[in-house]
Amino acid sequence: MGLLALFVLLYIVISIGIGLFAAMRVHNSTDYVLAGRSLPIYVTIATVFATWFGSEAVLGIPATFIEEGLHGIVADPFGAGLCLVFVGLFFAARLYKMKLMTIGDFYRQRYSRTVEVLVSIAICISYLGWVSAQIVALGLVINIVTQDAIPFELAMVLGVVAVMAYTVVGGMWAVAITDFFQMIIILGGLFAVAWVVASRFDGGAAEIITHAANNEKFVFWPEFNLAAILSFVGAFIT
Repeated sequence: MGLLALFVLLYIVISIGIGLFAAMRVHNSTDYVLAGRSLPIYVTIATVFATWFGSEAVLGIPATFIEEGLHGIVADPFGAGLCLVFVGLFFAARLYKMKLMTIGDFYRQRYSRTVEVLVSIAICISYLGWVSAQIVALGLVINIVTQDAIPFELAMVLGVVAVMAYTVVGGMWAVAITDFFQMIIILGGLFAVAWVVASRFDGGAAEIITHAANNEKFVFWPEFNLAAILSFVGAFIT
């Protein structure tokens, strides 16, 4: 097992450790689910960032961009990013003032217990694909950095166990603090990769950007036909 694999193992151990440490701040259900409604703004930003742009985004979006260009990633990050802004502008403040524990609570207050259960089930089902993508990407990373010493399927299981360990024990406090740590790692890693890749070309980043532009990778809007437009809009609003 190489040095990179040891760093990944250390990263997982630190994440679990942070989660267990954060668990000491959990004293009631509000602490567990909402971190006591007392997260500072920079931790909240980190939590949103790390939650929406995790392993699936870091590994999946670049691969899709290489194959399809900007119009291929309209759903994520463009649609996802606008969704966050939209919710923040029109819904977040009003929902926060209602002192809800989960989004399902809103539907119980507004309609009934039955509607709450149905909506909550629908939300859980809708998240299966997204969560699955995170698990696959995390397992792929562990499998690659260990040079197949850990099989892909086992790597996915280990990744899930690590995340579940600190989430179940520490709730939102654990998630928020580990997200802040993970955001720093993600941004630092992306800048490091960008620098290493750019340094391999004589023209640096400018050459890479020029190559992408010449191959029409920065074309964002769909072709002017009904099928392409509907597919584009559908992906954007998903």
